[in-house]
Amino acid sequence: MAATTLPSKLGGLARMLMQEKLLTEDEANAIQASAATQQSTFISQLVKSKKLPALQIAELAANAFGFPVFDLDTLDIDYISTKVIEPKLMQSSRVLPMRSRGNTLFVALSDPTNLHALDDVQFQVGMALSPVVVEDDKLSKWIDKIAEASDTSLQSIDVGDDEFDLDIETGDTAAQEAAATEIDDAPVVKYLQKILLDAINMGASDLHFEPYEKFYRIRYRVDGILREIAQPPLAIKDKLSSRIKVISSLDISEKRIPQDGRMKLVLSKTRTIDFRVSTLPMINGEKIVMRILDPSSATLGIEALGYEPAQKEALLYAVGRPYGLVLVTGPTGSGKTVSLYTCLNILNNPGINISTAEDPAEIPLPGVNQVNVNDKQGLTFAAALKSFLRQDPDVIMIGEIRDLETADMAIKAASTGHMVLSTLHTNDAPSTLTRLMNMGVAPFNIASAVSLITAQRLARRLCKSCKQPVEVPKEALLSVGFTESDLTGDFQIYGPKEGGCEMCNGGYKGRVGIYQVMPISDAMSRIIMTNGTAHDIADQAKKEGIKDLRQSGLLKVKQGLTSIAEVESCTNE
Repeated sequence: MAATTLPSKLGGLARMLMQEKLLTEDEANAIQASAATQQSTFISQLVKSKKLPALQIAELAANAFGFPVFDLDTLDIDYISTKVIEPKLMQSSRVLPMRSRGNTLFVALSDPTNLHALDDVQFQVGMALSPVVVEDDKLSKWIDKIAEASDTSLQSIDVGDDEFDLDIETGDTAAQEAAATEIDDAPVVKYLQKILLDAINMGASDLHFEPYEKFYRIRYRVDGILREIAQPPLAIKDKLSSRIKVISSLDISEKRIPQDGRMKLVLSKTRTIDFRVSTLPMINGEKIVMRILDPSSATLGIEALGYEPAQKEALLYAVGRPYGLVLVTGPTGSGKTVSLYTCLNILNNPGINISTAEDPAEIPLPGVNQVNVNDKQGLTFAAALKSFLRQDPDVIMIGEIRDLETADMAIKAASTGHMVLSTLHTNDAPSTLTRLMNMGVAPFNIASAVSLITAQRLARRLCKSCKQPVEVPKEALLSVGFTESDLTGDFQIYGPKEGGCEMCNGGYKGRVGIYQVMPISDAMSRIIMTNGTAHDIADQAKKEGIKDLRQSGLLKVKQGLTSIAEVESCTNE
């Protein structure tokens, strides 16, 4: 009978205590009203009222629901799984995550009647929950301690004294609004801006955000070498990941599959930097890699790339022809895209129609019709190329020749009055021709369509401020590839200063291109027509005075631009 007279606004625990004659209806209503006024919970206000000890309340609740009682005074902080539930959710749900076993997470709570909070927690962690009942005052201390530690770790991040006014463009209004509302995460926002700006100032090409079980690290790839820059608090990894996803127009709720996006950082009215963003789920969180795509790198001009005068002349002659196929080869990260974009910039004028198919388009070029291929939707390189041929093109750029269909279409376009630029992943220029034959392209088509192949590498450039002259025995110079004729004349070989200086990274600053530029001569065409090998073509190239990658690199050594060790590492076939 007593249960039917209980006020409906009282929760399950209050009802239970009234049934046990431990609280009167007036006392329960007063505590409930006080909790609502102070935006607290019924149990917290009951403990503060001292009408019942916190331990007695916990034991009653545990007996009523069949849960064990646990004393938080005996809890080791290592048993707290702070990375499983965010501090905000701990505070709102009044649930403390403890150790997990298999697919079950043990959680401490003081009010087992709050089923809604348990549902929220279970939805976030995606695990079965095994509750234990604890004293409410001790639970509050633990949750406050974790929240305070999280806030302190965020505030203690050194963001420097510089003020930033960086405008991030996502192209997504909803994402921009979401980013603007992240007031509570202002330290993370500012920290990310500093990380991005530092990466740009250091000349980094990629940023790696990597979560591990015990730490979280950020690395930059500078001059081709990965360097650890920071180890921010592990507590911010989810906030940092969410922030990057928001500004990259990615789904912040999706953490099970990889995602790809992009963002734009506006540094000034005249300079913007694009980032290509890739997320990858790992066992300890999401790894995020951001590739920096600086549009200014495509407008440096061919003189800045490191081509020798004869190589530059051969390349400009090939791309200036009305038709033909020019191929740029090399491994990932060897600067092929910059070389292609530099050629496009040379050709880009109002009298020429240029179309590109890329995966994805890395650098926006005004005046160039750029298409992102989408294999899932059927927009492959070959499909894009077929469409280009109906669009009255003069110049076509294909991001990469991956299959026979694309290769055949490129050959056909180059043979029917179009200039075609593309890339292949091969070790050097001669092996590119045999690679096309191995893909199934007819030798006579290769011989008639391909006009020039350039292979390239990027070597680290010696720091101008601290590079040091080194003495190398003649025998050592001959063993790395120098010839007797190369060693004639007056020149000095330099190496990096150990540890470098304040202007560089370990004795190196920036990179310089090493190229093998091979025009296809009539003699090479005959070798191709007779199914010659890469060695046959390489021998003919040598007869024609074309330097291979090692010889081009050693020339950069003689010019004092890089070191012998660097040339050996990037041209060691």
